[in-house]
Amino acid sequence: MTWSIVARDPATGAFGVAIATKFFAVGSLCPHAESGIGALSTQALVNPLWGRRGLALLAEGMPAAEVVARLVAEDEGRAHRQLHMVDAAGRTASHTGAACIGWCGGVAGEGFSVAGNMLEGESVVTATAAAYRRTEGPFAARLLAALEAGEAEGGDMRGKQSAALLVYAGEEYPELDLRVDDAAEPLAELRRLWEVARRRYLPFKRFLPSRAAPAGVTDRNVIEAEIARVEAQLGPAEAFSLAAEKAGKPR
Repeated sequence: MTWSIVARDPATGAFGVAIATKFFAVGSLCPHAESGIGALSTQALVNPLWGRRGLALLAEGMPAAEVVARLVAEDEGRAHRQLHMVDAAGRTASHTGAACIGWCGGVAGEGFSVAGNMLEGESVVTATAAAYRRTEGPFAARLLAALEAGEAEGGDMRGKQSAALLVYAGEEYPELDLRVDDAAEPLAELRRLWEVARRRYLPFKRFLPSRAAPAGVTDRNVIEAEIARVEAQLGPAEAFSLAAEKAGKPR
């Protein structure tokens, strides 16, 4: 009932998951990630317990393939589930149970994996992978573009309802945790949220307490100056709104 991409950004070491489905609040159960550890998505008849358990095993240094094998072996419902992940070394692994509903399966590349079930066809995952490979720019934008390409191929065979984008980029807290729980065009709304986040939210987060600077930056003048610089670089809000609307139109 879902398709997603899990990836490690080779340029920054960030981990991310982008996911869409015809089901309510996919971001609350399926995507999981942790800085320096990895990212995964549990799908089909989802097993939310695979999230924390999988990340914990990755944190112990277990390769992605061994983690998938361990989780699958321990779950008697494995035939109805789908799981894929990427570890700290960029290695990927996946499982699609024999009872998952077609089209179901996935494709992997260097540092990323795409998987889905109940899809319009294999082209959904291949288009998602191809778009991720060719798209340039911020990691989150590449993940979004990948999902949009998969949706253009039909996406979930039942339709659209929710989507999410989760990125961990070095801190204990997420760089981005965007969720669209129920919408007619969830990927369009997710794109809009990403564009909004770029203007103020992400520049502001640079000054929060971090591993490198536990106190963060508290000078509001410094913070506002950086936000103004980023907003000026991105251009007028009106132009941003039109660009976001155009990007969000279904193909």
